[in-house]
Amino acid sequence: MEGLLVEFIQGLPMVGLLAIIAVCLFVLMNGADMLVEEAVTLSLRYGISKVIVGATIVSLGTTLPEVTVSVMSAINGKPDLALGNAVGSVICDTGLILGAATMFGAVPLDLYLVRRQGLFCLGLGVLLIVLCLPFSHLSSVFETGGRLPQIVGFIFLGLLVLYLWMSSRWAKRSDGDMGVESHEKGSTGVIAMKIALGLIMVVVSSHILIGAVEETAIRAQIPQSIIAATLVAFGTSLPELVTAITAVRKGHGELAVGNVIGADILNILLVAGASAAVTTGGLVANASFFTLIFPAMIGLMLIFQASTFICKTQLTKISGFALLGGYVVYLILSI
Repeated sequence: MEGLLVEFIQGLPMVGLLAIIAVCLFVLMNGADMLVEEAVTLSLRYGISKVIVGATIVSLGTTLPEVTVSVMSAINGKPDLALGNAVGSVICDTGLILGAATMFGAVPLDLYLVRRQGLFCLGLGVLLIVLCLPFSHLSSVFETGGRLPQIVGFIFLGLLVLYLWMSSRWAKRSDGDMGVESHEKGSTGVIAMKIALGLIMVVVSSHILIGAVEETAIRAQIPQSIIAATLVAFGTSLPELVTAITAVRKGHGELAVGNVIGADILNILLVAGASAAVTTGGLVANASFFTLIFPAMIGLMLIFQASTFICKTQLTKISGFALLGGYVVYLILSI
């Protein structure tokens, strides 16, 4: 299927590529609108915090591109790409997406949930680094790198179940929105179907859009190195970006925060976990992970955690600029 899509895109004239890009953008925006509206309706109906809805239902859907890319990379003998995509997506979600979201409107903080989920995410980030360390030759980690063993993949998948259970417990204790019976919005089954449709529209249109933009960039003779460092890395996080910005613009910033934190947690537990689980040799973490990628991940997580303690009620644009600045520094150092 992937090969047919690439072949189709490559066979289009420039006018056709531009038309595909326009259609994908239209579908992407409308899918994000539907996803946010129905997710908010679901949270209101059952009195579940928007943070929890964003961190579970929405993030599970928007993380599908990362899961697909990383697991297939691991199966096809490219375990370094699998781990890089997982950790790179955490960096992109925390720095670019959360930072950009603050520029489009208010991003309220449910401190009970955000601090617990955020600290859990930070703990997972530290755990990931520790488990990748080569304990037999720690002194050479910055030259030889390390590896995430296959057994850890299964442990992470087990922790994913624990995370979902913890989220349900936190949801019951949070001062979320009061439940309402909004019959005019349809049954819960209809709402669930619309959420699923919104997710499909966002994920599929994002995938096709990035392919079309990449082909357009190639025809415009933009260097492959620039394309790889921007479009490919950015592509799998596009669903989270559009969903977060749409949520903020519609006045549901809590959903955006939940989506980002949830996506970060899922990138570690589900994306990296599933990818490691399907490879007997585990996932390779070369030296650049320890010199740049892992420090960038932890650094951005710490900026976000510090922002929740400083801002308290909502993330400010200053916090957003700090997150975006950290992401830009990471990109510059990567290139």
